[in-house]
Amino acid sequence: MADHIITGIDVGTFHVKVAIARVAKAQNGVAKPEIIGTGLAESRGLKNGYIMQEADVARSIKSAIAQAEKNAGVTIKRAHVAIGSIGLEEIYSHGEIIPARADSEITSTDLEKVMQDSEDRISDHIPNRRVLHSIPLRHTVDGTEVLGRAQGLKGTKLEVDSLFITTFEQHVNDLISTIEGLGVYVEDVIASPLAASFVMLSKAQKRAGCVLTNIGAETTSIVVFEDSTPISLKIFPVGSSDITNDIALGLRIPLEDAEKIKRGAMTSATFSKKRLDEIIQERLKTIFTLIDSHLKKIKRDGLLPAGTILTGGGANVSGVIDVAKSTLELPARTATLDIGKNIKIKDASWAVAYGLCMWGASDTEEATTLGIVKHTHRNVLSWLSQFLP
Repeated sequence: MADHIITGIDVGTFHVKVAIARVAKAQNGVAKPEIIGTGLAESRGLKNGYIMQEADVARSIKSAIAQAEKNAGVTIKRAHVAIGSIGLEEIYSHGEIIPARADSEITSTDLEKVMQDSEDRISDHIPNRRVLHSIPLRHTVDGTEVLGRAQGLKGTKLEVDSLFITTFEQHVNDLISTIEGLGVYVEDVIASPLAASFVMLSKAQKRAGCVLTNIGAETTSIVVFEDSTPISLKIFPVGSSDITNDIALGLRIPLEDAEKIKRGAMTSATFSKKRLDEIIQERLKTIFTLIDSHLKKIKRDGLLPAGTILTGGGANVSGVIDVAKSTLELPARTATLDIGKNIKIKDASWAVAYGLCMWGASDTEEATTLGIVKHTHRNVLSWLSQFLP
């Protein structure tokens, strides 16, 4: 079998990152992507993940693509793309149908139909928005919750509680048209927090219950897992740039110096270490208070045994773990990106780009020992299931 080339494009507010992976069939039949080239460019023309100046964004993406192509020695023709703007929202719904078969046995078609019924019920409530992912959270048959697979069971009524991840139709269309204007066909668009979770969280963490917290430049995103299923996703319009701004104002120094101080690159400056810590911790507390409020809303505050796993540029700020622990009253740790030997990606900021490659790799083999079900662009659960024990 010939190697398969997969590309992931992460258009962030701070950087555009492009990862190219080669997928070869492994001995056990499971395909795993190997990064063969990466490209990085400063983002221009974006605000909170939205495209404000298409020409500037196109130049940034083109630069990152060219760099990745040169490193990998291949030409990018197709790509999986992440979207992570504050326009990402979640909405819960409920669906119910009567199984079609005469003997009342539930089929895969019934499962698709009940999810469609669930989506139909929210369609009038989400004008101007597109559903990126539809995730069945739990099924019930004749009023009894199904523990395991609903397919194959018998019943007169099938119900589903579901989660839909949506974003603004206009923003998706702008992103796709910008990338395809460069001659690269967009195969799929995935919510950035989900893409990152594919490589930043272990099976044990997702099974026990955890929240992946990505503190980016202008936004902080979270995705909550329980029983190996994503049950909530939220984007907050605050990030590590706000910490930089607070330092600049609080210490009355230029933004460039504030950024260096935040990163720990400037230690000789004359400022109070105590005052600096107070400024940073105050902003971090604001961020984690927003997260805690959301966890309270979905009734998971203090109830996620694997705690919060921190990633993004803000995860490297001094004191972030202590603030996370005290505010959320959960265990907290910084995520590590472990994607094998001889990988050119060095840090967790590349998690989304590599996660996109893993998503794409799931389509290269129709069958493995775990029985891959080819995912649709809106059924993240079927994709996740192939990696579960």
